Amino acid sequence: MVARQRAAPPSPPVSKGERRDGFAFRAGRVSLDLPATLAGRLKDTTQELLQTPKDLGRWLIAAGLAAQVQEPTAEELAQARELREALHRLALARARGENFSARDRSILNRWAAEPPPAPQLGPRGLFWAGADIRGLLVTVARDGAELLGGELAERVRTCEQRDCGLLFVDTSRSGLRRWCSMSGCGNKAKVAEFRRRQRQDAR
Repeated sequence: MVARQRAAPPSPPVSKGERRDGFAFRAGRVSLDLPATLAGRLKDTTQELLQTPKDLGRWLIAAGLAAQVQEPTAEELAQARELREALHRLALARARGENFSARDRSILNRWAAEPPPAPQLGPRGLFWAGADIRGLLVTVARDGAELLGGELAERVRTCEQRDCGLLFVDTSRSGLRRWCSMSGCGNKAKVAEFRRRQRQDAR
């Protein structure tokens, strides 16, 4: 049986770790990592991590989608932000069991309909031919369409840490994962619970 070839890599092929070049990668899918570039969504003030076109280029490299990229244009940065927000709203709707917005579906589908970069075998392994900035964003969009319309859609979660709100795919066997990261938000929650119990015991 010949395995179906994916149009995009299922996970970042090179960089590893939850924090890379100042960006969070805790979601388990690149299409949910892009929304994390607007940090502090549940706080009074958000932090835009894609402030400049150069930041978008850094994120694409940190995400493992390319070893190097040409600096994106201001228009490509605006397009990436639009795609990011559509992905966030769609994933949030999925996590809450709500209907998808027709406008957000249209944005995602418009991107996902474009030709993706072609996988090629080079002297050092896999690379993506024709992977300009737009092509890399197409890869992200296709990953989002496959995720939100596929078998893992029911595993899309929001982190339960009060001020986090990052989206992630729960791939745990039990399906009861609560935090985007055990070493981050999970640890904070455990410390908070430990301190709460200490205060109760001290009364």
